[in-house]
Amino acid sequence: MAHSRQQWLQAFTGGFLATLIFHQGVLALFWLGGMIPAFPWNMNPVPPLGVPQVISLAFWGGVWGLPVWWLIRRWQGIRYWLGAVVIGAIGPTAVAMLVVFPMKGLDVNASKVIGGLIVNGAWGLGLAVWMQLTRSR
Repeated sequence: MAHSRQQWLQAFTGGFLATLIFHQGVLALFWLGGMIPAFPWNMNPVPPLGVPQVISLAFWGGVWGLPVWWLIRRWQGIRYWLGAVVIGAIGPTAVAMLVVFPMKGLDVNASKVIGGLIVNGAWGLGLAVWMQLTRSR
């Protein structure tokens, strides 16, 4: 039981860190390339708690780490890596575009969907890397 709890904590931590490093890292590349106007690692406070936006995003990345890890945890080889990227890309992007954006009154267009798939796919890869690094511990 303790081993299982530790894996779930690692999955949350992996999702959190993957957001800060992989997701925001790809956003930084987009920003540096002039493809997006918003600077990554946004420290502006967001409601309701007033935490920095990037920390709020990383928290939700940690939450997403749990179901994604549950889905890929027994997969091996290319299935593991590709599964992490594909599930990481599709799940969070679909929820963002179909639920979060409409709730916030934001428009959804092809470039946002493609960008979401890319940054969230990178996030999934980051989660998979973290889980591999912590698997033997």
